Order: sequence, then C-alpha cells, then structure tokens
Amino acid sequence: MVVLIKYKILPKKSEVAIAALTSLIEIVLEEPHFVSIHMNADLNDPNYILLIEEWKDADYYNGEHKKTPHVLEFMRTSQEFLDGPPAISHWETIKTFTA
Repeated sequence: MVVLIKYKILPKKSEVAIAALTSLIEIVLEEPHFVSIHMNADLNDPNYILLIEEWKDADYYNGEHKKTPHVLEFMRTSQEFLDGPPAISHWETIKTFTA
C-alpha cells in the first residue's frame, strides 16, 4: 500500500517541520510492515511537504501504526508548525517501473 500525505507548513516553520518529520520517520523506520518513505518539497511552494510512504500491510498502517506513541505525539505537537491536518490518500501499487 502507498500512502500520500500532504502537509501545509506554517510560514517560517519549514525547518522545524522538516526536523520533526525526520525525527518521526527515524522511529517509523523500525516499525513492522514499513517499506519506505520519500519526503518531498513542493517546487512551487516550499510550505508544502509530501510524504510518499510504502507499507506491506494496510491493516497495520491504519490500525496499530496510527496508535503508536510517536505518531500520537507528532499529531499533538505538529499544531505548532503545521497549518491544519494533512491531506491523506491511500493507493494500491498495480505496476512498478524503474530505470
């Protein structure tokens, strides 16, 4: 399963947001069913960050992962640097192409 998470960062809070997301991801790397995360900055508006996450188990992601202490703590503290909740969508990979 692929999860797209689009965050809008409050003005002048980009460095804080990227540091907080990096700290969170460093913990998430150890979770079961985790595959990868790509953190991307919008080229037209640096106040937007897009995470592209890949997980082996959608049930784990939508259940246990969202209840972990590190995710709950991030959701609580992110109000200091994010402009509202993120836009989240879930995708199923049907084909992969690589160079």
